[in-house]
Amino acid sequence: MESNRPATAAAAASHPYRATIALLMMALIWALNFSIAKDALARIAPLAFNTLRFPLAALVVTIAMSRRTGLGLPERADRVRLVGLGLLGNVVYQMCFIFGLDHTRAGTASVLLAGTPIVTGLLSAGMGHERIEPRTWMGAGATVLGITLVVLSGAPVAGSADSTLHGDLLMILATLAWAAYTVSSRPLISKYGALPVTAWTLWVGSTALVAIGIRSTLALDFHLIGPRDWFAVVYAGALSIGVAYVLWSYGIRHLGSTRTATFSNLVPVIALAAAWLLLSERPTAGQLTGAAVIIGGVTLVQLGRRRTVPSAPRIPAP
Repeated sequence: MESNRPATAAAAASHPYRATIALLMMALIWALNFSIAKDALARIAPLAFNTLRFPLAALVVTIAMSRRTGLGLPERADRVRLVGLGLLGNVVYQMCFIFGLDHTRAGTASVLLAGTPIVTGLLSAGMGHERIEPRTWMGAGATVLGITLVVLSGAPVAGSADSTLHGDLLMILATLAWAAYTVSSRPLISKYGALPVTAWTLWVGSTALVAIGIRSTLALDFHLIGPRDWFAVVYAGALSIGVAYVLWSYGIRHLGSTRTATFSNLVPVIALAAAWLLLSERPTAGQLTGAAVIIGGVTLVQLGRRRTVPSAPRIPAP
């Protein structure tokens, strides 16, 4: 038994480094997802895209749940609430997200979603889960200012002269929907854990999204869908939602929720660069300024939470 202690201690000490690598991978997966999904939406209708990718996401999370906690079911008294959360967090949010992404630039979408932690914090405070501190209000003001800059300076989508305002507004609605889902799911996460709650709500959402998008999927001309599009479906489902969430959960266990949340600030930065390289979306000065203001506001609030009592981990917007 004594001979195993050094190896055990070394393995424990390596967890922060492994978690850091895992969270960097998570940020990269999420950042690239905006451009990869945006490209596929030029050939696959938004409803069909969700129908094809969400069963893959549900499968990955189910496998992860079965390996960690077993495939249990929630108590009967909580099932109606979980169904409602599944519809809010996976149907309302994903419908706003996918149609918003279809009508705006990939880089803009990533920047607008970056303000989700601030909205979540304000909603959480409104429900009595947290106390609003001065730096939270400063972060909220910075987020509003940054979003305004991004929306007002939005350039048309490549190859189109149409305004992106419609898509921008949908992405803002997506932010509100995900924040409401995160705050509302907090009691159940405290009771069951983040992974089971995510799996259960993902099953509900996947079933509903498939039912909504089945007609659009059957109308697809599958002969026109090439390997690049199938790669996008797998990436946006299995990787961006399934694998990335498992990586986030690993980071929470070994680094804590606050340190893990800071890695999401990398997403819009990488996403803007990826959209520029992959989709030729040259970011505007207002877009870059707005992104910097939003990320600064979110970071300000996150740093302020390092000395507060740990709370239930917040589920990041996939």
